[in-house]
Amino acid sequence: MSGSLQGNVLTSAGWVNGSIDFAERVTAIHGEKNDPVDNSQLYILPGFVDLHVHGAGGKDTMEAGDAAEVIARMHAQHGTTSLLATTMTAPMADLEAALSALKSICETRTKGAARVLGVHLEGPYINPGKLGAQPDFARIASLEQVKHLHAIAPIRLITVAPEMEGHLQLVRDLTEMGMVVQLGHTLGTYEEGVAALDNGAKGFTHLYNAMSRLDHRAPGMVGAALAHAQFSEIIPDLLHVHPGAIKAAMRAIPHLYCVTDSTAASGMPDGQYMLGRQVVHKCLGGVRLADGTLAGSTLTMDQALRNLVSIGLTIADASKRVSTYAADYLGLPDRGRLHVDSYADIVVLDRKLNLVAVYVEGEKIDLANA
Repeated sequence: MSGSLQGNVLTSAGWVNGSIDFAERVTAIHGEKNDPVDNSQLYILPGFVDLHVHGAGGKDTMEAGDAAEVIARMHAQHGTTSLLATTMTAPMADLEAALSALKSICETRTKGAARVLGVHLEGPYINPGKLGAQPDFARIASLEQVKHLHAIAPIRLITVAPEMEGHLQLVRDLTEMGMVVQLGHTLGTYEEGVAALDNGAKGFTHLYNAMSRLDHRAPGMVGAALAHAQFSEIIPDLLHVHPGAIKAAMRAIPHLYCVTDSTAASGMPDGQYMLGRQVVHKCLGGVRLADGTLAGSTLTMDQALRNLVSIGLTIADASKRVSTYAADYLGLPDRGRLHVDSYADIVVLDRKLNLVAVYVEGEKIDLANA
């Protein structure tokens, strides 16, 4: 399995007008540095990296069976080449079942699908007063419980509310284990956010959403993120966060990266779907609970890229925020960028930023049903 593509290649060192050769990994990049505005050729970018994926194609990560495969295939058809399968706050038995179902796809990539890098455990160790669209199964964390779940399937990222009893110590312990800890679904103060960062927390879950807000006398968790974070995820569907707030976060947080927070409704017609144990409704481009609360999204990463460019980012900057920074966050130097020996995770786009082709570790993805 080998291939070669010609066009404007966005490499780690900048744009090259030429070609990229690859098998499972990139073997060579040829050409000269050149601004792509000087020609009409295709854009060749690193594959997208999405660290917050609940579902797609009518399937939810909390389901068993073939759910994870359906989700990974659908997102690959929209340019996501690697992702974290994200759980919902749920009873322990549900979490055990979900992780058991995810174990095999975390170990072996399914043909035609994105690489599932592991699990993002979004709860249950969150504040019951800031559930957002999470079911009401929040609880105080137990290190032994997290270790038990991690033994079932690899937890690469975990969301916690740092203000809950014992959670500051948990942040420290999980960080020492090598797990990436981020803060979310929290009513924590600015000071509690800063303390969690000082104890090893690395980022924030869907910045602005489901966290204590910024006020000039009570900066809250948003203030802690804007003042101190190097990394944070954000949902750029332009429903969860106003473009102006996205731009403010980009000025404050050097490695702000994008996630979809996608649900089973992604890639599906309007209607009723499941998000963990929650019933959600897709209509008017969004996903909501019956009371109108936003409940994840229908966003795909190719649309996230287009949204970023539509609010004024360059393609190169937008690419970093849908690919490179997320890979950096997980410590993956061979994903989310194109250079010799990086994985051949590649998206090819036309001049309107529509997908033309996707490659996952050198395998060309069938876009016929996208």
